[in-house]
Amino acid sequence: MISEEDLLRISRENGYGCVALTDINNTSGCLNFIRMAVSYDIKPIVGIDFRNGIQQQFVGVAKNNAGFQELNAYLSKHLHQKQDFSDVAPALESENAVFIYPFEKLIKSKKDSFLPNEYIGISTKDLTRIPFSPLFKHRDRLVILQPLSFRSKKDFNAHRLLRAVAQNTLLSKLSTSETGEDTEHILPSKVLRYHFKDLDHVIYNTEKLMAECNIDFLFGDNREHQNLQLFTESKKNDYQLIYQLACDGLRYRYGSNVDDVILDRFNMELELIEKQNYIPFFLVNHDIVSYARQKGYYYVGRGSGANSIIAYLLNITNVDPIELDLYFERFMNLYRKNPPDFDIDFSWRDREDVTQHIFDRFGKNGQASLLATYSTFQHSAAVRELGKVFGLPTYEIDALSDGKYDPRKLDHLSTLILKYARYFQENNQPNHLSIHAGGILISQRPINYFTATDLPPKGFPTTQFDMVIAEDVGLNKYDILGQRGLAKIKETLDVIRYNRPDEPEIDIDNVKKFKVDPKINNLIKQAQCIGCFYVESPAMRMLLKKLEVDNYLGLVAASSIIRPGVAKSGMMREYILRHRHEDRRSEAHPELLKLMPETYGIMVYQEDVIKVAHYFAKLTLGEADVIRRGMSGKFRGRDEFDRVKKKYFKNCDDLGYDPKTTKDIWEQIASFAGYAFAKGHSASYAVESYQTLFLKAYYPLEFMVAVLNNGGGFYAQELYIHEARMQGANILPPCVNHSLAETIIEGKDIYLGMQFLNEMEEKSITRIVEARRAEGVFTSLNNFLDRVSISIEQLTILIRIDALRFTGIDKKTLLWKAHFRLSKTPVKFPQKHLFQTEVKDFDLPVFHSSPVDDAYDQIELLGYPLCNPFDLLKYPLPPSVMCADLHNYVGCEIIQYGYLVAVKNTRTSKGETMNFGTFLDQRGEFIDTVHFPPVAEKFKFSVKGVYKIYGKVTSEFGFLTLEVIEITRLDSAGR
Repeated sequence: MISEEDLLRISRENGYGCVALTDINNTSGCLNFIRMAVSYDIKPIVGIDFRNGIQQQFVGVAKNNAGFQELNAYLSKHLHQKQDFSDVAPALESENAVFIYPFEKLIKSKKDSFLPNEYIGISTKDLTRIPFSPLFKHRDRLVILQPLSFRSKKDFNAHRLLRAVAQNTLLSKLSTSETGEDTEHILPSKVLRYHFKDLDHVIYNTEKLMAECNIDFLFGDNREHQNLQLFTESKKNDYQLIYQLACDGLRYRYGSNVDDVILDRFNMELELIEKQNYIPFFLVNHDIVSYARQKGYYYVGRGSGANSIIAYLLNITNVDPIELDLYFERFMNLYRKNPPDFDIDFSWRDREDVTQHIFDRFGKNGQASLLATYSTFQHSAAVRELGKVFGLPTYEIDALSDGKYDPRKLDHLSTLILKYARYFQENNQPNHLSIHAGGILISQRPINYFTATDLPPKGFPTTQFDMVIAEDVGLNKYDILGQRGLAKIKETLDVIRYNRPDEPEIDIDNVKKFKVDPKINNLIKQAQCIGCFYVESPAMRMLLKKLEVDNYLGLVAASSIIRPGVAKSGMMREYILRHRHEDRRSEAHPELLKLMPETYGIMVYQEDVIKVAHYFAKLTLGEADVIRRGMSGKFRGRDEFDRVKKKYFKNCDDLGYDPKTTKDIWEQIASFAGYAFAKGHSASYAVESYQTLFLKAYYPLEFMVAVLNNGGGFYAQELYIHEARMQGANILPPCVNHSLAETIIEGKDIYLGMQFLNEMEEKSITRIVEARRAEGVFTSLNNFLDRVSISIEQLTILIRIDALRFTGIDKKTLLWKAHFRLSKTPVKFPQKHLFQTEVKDFDLPVFHSSPVDDAYDQIELLGYPLCNPFDLLKYPLPPSVMCADLHNYVGCEIIQYGYLVAVKNTRTSKGETMNFGTFLDQRGEFIDTVHFPPVAEKFKFSVKGVYKIYGKVTSEFGFLTLEVIEITRLDSAGR
């Protein structure tokens, strides 16, 4: 229940100069504990409390760093193999670690001999029994083992609640054996010594053991570079390898156009990379992308490393830093402690294989692991867990979680739940360890030198600390991320080969050609980007129109301007104003305009923070980087960040800047530094955007098929189907004679995949596809049932979605025939018959169905109708304003009818809720709405359907919005 810092603080307050942290089967807190101990003038000792469930076996204590590694390795082995710990501590090869058996456990065992590194631990509660125990004769083995688990009674109560959560039981049913003891709080050093006053030899043994324990790691500015030190067998060979690879890259990337600017940058970077000992870091990343290229995997290299020409030459990124004039010092400088960030995105389908390659290549000696993150209790999760522990009914838990209650009417239990949920939040109480989105560590030493590892279902060892601690101790992560955008590109190319076999092979990496293609740039200018990576959201559509973006550099800027920080600081609007009105640029501070002419003196990219801090406030590059990193939250509140902040204001004051200007610029930095992209990062995103825009421009139907098969994007699946239809596709429901699990295209016919049907089982789909491939198309219902083993429930889904329409028989008749044939017992293994047996047919009445019936079946099975949603209204619509004519009504109040596509909820600066809506009009064009707090409070519109929208048309920088006054959902036709 006690954080590392609290443990050190209360230990210091109670007179201790040394204390041991031994968490149960976990080392998450150890490095941070060691890092912070110096601030409290306490000697840290670390170890592990080894337990089988709640049964304490022994406590391992590291005498030095090697002992810590041995303890971590021993714990990791048992965690990976899910083995219990034995009753006897392991016989380690050295005496770098000691093991302390709790007295309570030893009196139940027959152990009577102890190795030199084994001790007997006694606490104050054991003092009355130890003199009468046979163990008392082992005088030199007795040490104090005094548990400290709680700061207060409230901590103990919280602990009991968490134990009930862990056991998934009611608090009233929680056994006392499942918790610690409420006496496990700190005793002042003098009081503890007083308890052991008659056992001086125990105090002596304890102090002697403590003196022998010396563990040391370097952190922060003093930290060692702990990543892989050599890629080959020597530094000389590493240098020769990267030099050769980079020279090959010069010829490949620039051909005969290599000039002095390129060569100067090449030599400067290589010299600095060597000086900083980052050559192995680059070579590892090169190895990763080389493996991907060999396997035909698409990838995008981004992050601050995209500012590097060496990364460009090694094919780690596809961004030319010379073309974009990328700021080198954002990527690396002599004062920056961390290597550059390389975020390498792979298709979500390929990422796991790339990760496996990394572990096969670099993890054989335990030097590779995934990185963990700490998941802490947030309000809603805490309330829900505690509600279950107290046995509250679901509706009460929902009300407490959603904040829908009157505080004055809460009963005692509800008040307790909210009280302890708040306590968990205030304590930043860990809930469980999760896996970092893409972080992988590759260290020179085995990972167990720093931490024990878990083995989650993914099957890769995972640290027990997070990236902040990893960076602090000198371990810098490789980011291997998965995204669906790359899978869309790869699959689109596959679909084009299938659907247009005569089409010449497409070079999707020829981005230079795409950048100057007027058809692609016009799509961007018109914001016709549905399905395209990073540029399809309503907010991006709005920004592209306001900025009138029609080129690559404009898209690079937009990719960073859309980030939350720039918008929050108010600089997004200012950027648009300066972009559209040249005279407005004169309002920029002259120094800032000189530093950032391309963005009109406005900080848009992460490196702008470094530029402003270094050139405007005259901070060193190292101090400027502390500001950039500190604003992301990782170091906020740390001394180094506070020192640099004070120096920023002092330097600006000394330079004679207006205090208001100084403060305004600091607030701009503070509002967005942690959210903005590095320019190279934005450029990498823009490259992928151009690749998807090329496919959208020239192969729109094939592209939409790939989008559907890869989870869509910002919007729900239905919108991508609508977009395909708008591009000329004929959208068809699944068909057993055409469809696969995934969506396919034949000419302009798009058959939706059977995997999109609710409750359709994978095994049923597989059987249908295999039967069709084996013997050709199905010819009738009976032919289908003779060849495919299927339950009546699965067959009913197929009939209702009209997947057997090739029979020419209506759905209701087919359902009757299916029930006659199958009843409730499907044939498990259909057998081939020498002669076709006749199936008795029945005379059935004529059934009537309507398109509305079909639409409701589609809504139930797919989640949306395949017809025009306006066709499902109960009453016909009167004439109204279409989006194409909206520009004629600016400033007027009008009525539009729109089908709801997306809702974004946000809060004003006063904390009030407001909404932004995206709808489609009858012609399929977008209606964009804004719902200010009074309207948002009065009119809810989250339910799917067609709405009557009454509002005022507003125009900002040419982007038209309907400012809603009233909104009402229209009735649908009955089934």
